[in-house]
Amino acid sequence: MKRVLAAVLALGALAGTAVAQKPNIVIGTGSTGGVFFFYGQSLADILNRAGVANAQATQTGGSYDNILLLRDRTDAGSNTFYCALTTTDAALVTYQGTEPRFTQRKADTQRVMFYMYPSLIHVVTTSATGINSFDDLKGKRVSTGQPGSSTENLALLLLEGAGIKPDQFSRRERLPAAESARALSEGTIDAYFWVGGVPTSSVVEVSQSLQRRGQRLVFLDVPPQGPITNFMRQKFPGVVQPTTIPAATYGTAAAVLGLNTGNVLTCPSSMPEPLAYAVTKAVFDNINTLRTAVAAARDTTPQATARIYSPRAAVPFHPGAVRYWRETGAIK
Repeated sequence: MKRVLAAVLALGALAGTAVAQKPNIVIGTGSTGGVFFFYGQSLADILNRAGVANAQATQTGGSYDNILLLRDRTDAGSNTFYCALTTTDAALVTYQGTEPRFTQRKADTQRVMFYMYPSLIHVVTTSATGINSFDDLKGKRVSTGQPGSSTENLALLLLEGAGIKPDQFSRRERLPAAESARALSEGTIDAYFWVGGVPTSSVVEVSQSLQRRGQRLVFLDVPPQGPITNFMRQKFPGVVQPTTIPAATYGTAAAVLGLNTGNVLTCPSSMPEPLAYAVTKAVFDNINTLRTAVAAARDTTPQATARIYSPRAAVPFHPGAVRYWRETGAIK
């Protein structure tokens, strides 16, 4: 009887240890009004429901903040792992250490799990401002995005490609997505930059608000063969691509010529391979749940991940994710 009791107590202790050791995953997202915010919340919910981890999403300034958290806050010893929703351009420059905040210490521990969706580099104004080209931004009130965000980084590069400096604006704001949209709707700014999935809810809302007042949302075109596109392709070869957004997407007068950057989920290299495998599997076992919650997740597909995968990718894939993609036949 004593032996049986001892065995039961031992099993109970092991079970208690197993519960205590359930991994913690924190997913860095973005500002409210942007797709990252909702996408990350949905991922955390899926991982919790699947029993993969104690997962939570945290609101941040976006890609660069998320990668800093991954690099600096992950603690494998306490079974805590920070994963980052990030644009592909941000993942690349932080991994390589060419982004100023990462020169002294690269974020080379990040590993790609899967491709999420493309993000349009939105350059948004209204029919009331008279802004129809990048040159028209001179002397206007413009938001270039939240400080230190991927939006701000890409906005400044777009302006550089157009030969425009922010000090040529009458006033420069540095607002997150929802605040930029609200300021444009209220007329306290004339234009803003935003990098996010299509459609972005805050952009849809400002479009609807303008239509009720007899105005239209206007996007500045970035032609596929123009100087801005050529400049961006030199900065991010193979990462930034031309795209066309149908007029019906945001209620614009015509289709929009623009540039896309991709988005990926990255997790730290210290995340155990079985956990990375379980995370990837849980997401794609529940992909319809994710797509119901976030429209942009229609592009979260095995095929999209396969297109960016390479054993020699500039930012490596996590071995656990690779095992899942090989088992499902998405990659060879």
